[in-house]
Amino acid sequence: MKTEFERFNTDRPDLCPALRWKGQFILAEQDPTVPRSNEGLFWCLHTQTCIGPDGKLAEPGNCCSARRKCHGSI
Repeated sequence: MKTEFERFNTDRPDLCPALRWKGQFILAEQDPTVPRSNEGLFWCLHTQTCIGPDGKLAEPGNCCSARRKCHGSI
């Protein structure tokens, strides 16, 4: 089972470009004194929901592998 950090870590070089999350739209520098709040609010541009086209959850831990058929197909 993946840890919360593994599931919600968005600092991945192979993250699918169709994955979106609220934090992408906050135009502020990260404050290292404030803990990150990975609340897990992610969605897929293909489906506009938290479920990807393949029926799996759209979150960084799942959307970082080319094994997923929809990965990178914008």
